[in-house]
Amino acid sequence: PSCSKIPYKHELERCMCTMQTGTQMTKLKGKKKGLVRFFYLDEHKSCIRWRPSRKHDKAKITIDSIHEVCEGKKSEIFQRYADSCFDPNCCFSIYHGDHVESLDLVSTNGDEARTWITGLKYLMAGISDEDSLAKRQRKRDQYPLLCHHGNIGHPGMSCHIGCILIHTKRNVIGHWSPCLILNSYFTWLQQTFSEADKNGDGNLSLGEVLQLLHKLNVNLPRQKVREMFKKADTDDNQGSLAFEEFCTFYKMMSTRRGLYLIMLSYSNNKEFMDLNDLVRFMENEQKMAGVTREYCLEIVSQFEPCSQNLQNMVLGIDGFTNYMRSPAGDIFKPDHHRVHQDMTQPLCNYFIASSHNTYLTGDQLLSESRVDMYAYVLQAGCRCVEVDCWDGPDGEPIVHHGYTLTSKILFKDVIETVNKYAFTKNQYPVILSIENHCTVPQQKKMAEYLLEVLQDKVDLSTVNMNEFRKLPSPELLKGKVLVKGKKLPANIDGDAEEGDVLRVKYQCIEKGKTMRLSRALSDLVKYTKSVRVHDIETQAYMTSWQVSSLNESIVNQIMALKPAQLVRLNQRQLLRVYPSNYRVDSSNFNPQPFWNAGCHMVALNYQTEGRMLELNRAKFSTNGNCGYLLKPRCMNKGFFNPTLEDPLPGQSKTQLVLKIISGQQLPKPKDSMLGDRGEIIDPFVEVEIIGLPIDCCKQQTRVVDDNGFNPMWEESLVFTLHMTQIALVRFQVWDHDPIGQNFIGQRTIAFVSMMPGYRHVYLEGMEEASIFVHVAVNDITGKVGLSTGLSFALPALLSLKTKARSRSVPRKQHTSPITPVVNRRAAVHWQPQTPSPPPQNHCRYGHQPIPMAMANGLYLSDSDSSSGGSIDSLRLELLPSRVPVSGQREVGTLQREMNALFDQKMKELRCKSPLFFYGKCDSYNTISYSVIISQLESMAVVKMYCFLSHKVRVPVCSDHRHYKVNVD
Repeated sequence: PSCSKIPYKHELERCMCTMQTGTQMTKLKGKKKGLVRFFYLDEHKSCIRWRPSRKHDKAKITIDSIHEVCEGKKSEIFQRYADSCFDPNCCFSIYHGDHVESLDLVSTNGDEARTWITGLKYLMAGISDEDSLAKRQRKRDQYPLLCHHGNIGHPGMSCHIGCILIHTKRNVIGHWSPCLILNSYFTWLQQTFSEADKNGDGNLSLGEVLQLLHKLNVNLPRQKVREMFKKADTDDNQGSLAFEEFCTFYKMMSTRRGLYLIMLSYSNNKEFMDLNDLVRFMENEQKMAGVTREYCLEIVSQFEPCSQNLQNMVLGIDGFTNYMRSPAGDIFKPDHHRVHQDMTQPLCNYFIASSHNTYLTGDQLLSESRVDMYAYVLQAGCRCVEVDCWDGPDGEPIVHHGYTLTSKILFKDVIETVNKYAFTKNQYPVILSIENHCTVPQQKKMAEYLLEVLQDKVDLSTVNMNEFRKLPSPELLKGKVLVKGKKLPANIDGDAEEGDVLRVKYQCIEKGKTMRLSRALSDLVKYTKSVRVHDIETQAYMTSWQVSSLNESIVNQIMALKPAQLVRLNQRQLLRVYPSNYRVDSSNFNPQPFWNAGCHMVALNYQTEGRMLELNRAKFSTNGNCGYLLKPRCMNKGFFNPTLEDPLPGQSKTQLVLKIISGQQLPKPKDSMLGDRGEIIDPFVEVEIIGLPIDCCKQQTRVVDDNGFNPMWEESLVFTLHMTQIALVRFQVWDHDPIGQNFIGQRTIAFVSMMPGYRHVYLEGMEEASIFVHVAVNDITGKVGLSTGLSFALPALLSLKTKARSRSVPRKQHTSPITPVVNRRAAVHWQPQTPSPPPQNHCRYGHQPIPMAMANGLYLSDSDSSSGGSIDSLRLELLPSRVPVSGQREVGTLQREMNALFDQKMKELRCKSPLFFYGKCDSYNTISYSVIISQLESMAVVKMYCFLSHKVRVPVCSDHRHYKVNVD
């Protein structure tokens, strides 16, 4: 790394050698006596290990999980050993993991401690510039993975592994270095080879290879494995694979069938893609505009490992795989990794990432309180942290959960931690939500610490407000800490001496309540004054410089009774929603309903991992994970009711077509009883839409038996959404089991952050696992019903006015299930059949089953397999009938007249139109699309509705050029 503080090469080599040899150090833990352990850096320089340990191989800390290495006795654990005689020069702390836990070590001398600190900082500097996706890439992205065993050893695989390893390093700022990636690939293969070599002879027998494949979730026929094994075994030592031969074997096994077919389709069946092929692929599939040959040249030079292909400036299967598995092929929009939204609007126009009882590490009754949690949540993007303040000994205010057995920490330590970590990730304001239970003397101490530690960060006098009484913007408040708490009324005597106990009787708002509040602490509160909610309808028109905090149960009641009024309140002032007091286990509620109503600060327990925190991360990652997310315009101005069946009347809906193609290196479930020795998984993918109640639903693919390494689904799932700005898309991978299903992994992404085209969805927290998908997004018009399937809207059906953002069309017709892209005309015919919807697809908020393609009412076929192409054929023959099966219906006089008028019109059409002709089926007459439209335009709307609701069903037929109409 290019850093002036990094020592010379020989010094680094000495550090690495010493660390890999190992050092005996004392590990401090809690209040117990320190444990003497032997610490060492593993041979791949990827993790720190120690022994002895009851965790055995799991006793390790990976280098890329380390946040910081601190010298001296600075951690909370060291503070507990304040009376110890540890030399500060021998002490250091390693902060690591999602919850920023500390490993506190004491070496025998200062030189050993400096060696470890220097070596760890060097190893950290090697990855400090890369985001989480880049860290995955360093380990295994830039090489071909996950084949389908039906395509093995094709000519495109002729480039030998040695050609990859000698590829010249190319340093391009902001781009991948293939040499670094491929060296990481080489290291990964070495580690995999070493773990499979049970007898340590430096070779893998056929039995060891079979065991490795089982561990990798690969279920290839034994004969196929023998053939590849024999083909790779080329040296004199027959019957075993040396490392280079193992690389060849793995390369043969890991060809990506799906990517290979895509390359062939765009290269006119050549074994490579030239620059023109790349341009067409980028524009047609990936929906990129303005792609130049220079850009494609950069891709080839950056990702192509074969020297011969580099000379010819073409991209082979290896280079294409490298590119598709790079950040450029990720489903997440690269622009959303940074702040891209307008940050100049008032604070009440934003969602704000918020934490509840931030100091706790576990449950609400017995868990430990730690200042490290403030560092963790602030670095995770949280912008509103909670501080519960109580009187402590020696006049020092403390922080803990009152009336419980949780441990206590000093208020001063909390403020110092906030000051240190508040703006390390971004400069947008931090809100300190202070729950004040202190007496006035200790309140003055709190104010003193806030001013002394935070200094100008709490000075808001420099914030210039142009509009009277409107909240300032995040941009104006950059680098500021807002104190949220109670504030003295303006009618208090300003001449009261500092230190006086001010007792205030509220006559209007809080009748008869006495408030004990220090003026010094009150003066620090400006834009975030804490007030109670008495009437949401009247309070919506009061001052906006206030914040209300409500329990989740109360907000749920308000949303059930007055959802639109709650949205109106959130347009004017800030509202914080916190978990119910009954959640003593620190569980989290579903934040989505509160976001739907525009609630700004939906406070979650950041110490509790799970679905709800995953939704929160996905939500705020849309704007660079800065903790502020601009709300949709309809939530910030005007009337909006999120509970309506059509919350945005007059606006077009959005159709999402997801083709789930394949999976890559899906692991066994974490709670698998036998671990790697367990059965090979039977995976399936479930996709869930989380947003407005009308949009919430889920669908799933079929189950692929015995294949976690490279399962192929090639199934399409179709969703229709009313409001995409607030929707999340959750991909979940499950292992099917006869007695249930086991969770493997997930990735949740905001709809607006998804990229179109062929994309990889990397499962969160799993560096090896991903699913390969195709994403198509279309704008559609017409009303879509949720519970009844397809509402036959007149503009959508007759005019087919479909505005397509995605122009992807299939190159071939297939039998696998899919919805047509909107710029394709689907043929329709009448069918009285009404099937039952598949049981696995259901609405999330309503407990009623809905059709498989529930949002737009299209049923998808349950095909067992599919192959090739991003779009498959559409089946509409299973559309539900809107007429009872018996065919008997009582109709009124007007309806009978409409029926007679319709029959008359149809006879005129049949007699006069020369374009009517008989098709293959005797009971149907076929009429061209343009003719039926022109003839029907002469009818009134009510006659057309009669045509739709009483005479037709509209499934598809194989002929896309004509509609088939039953004219019986």
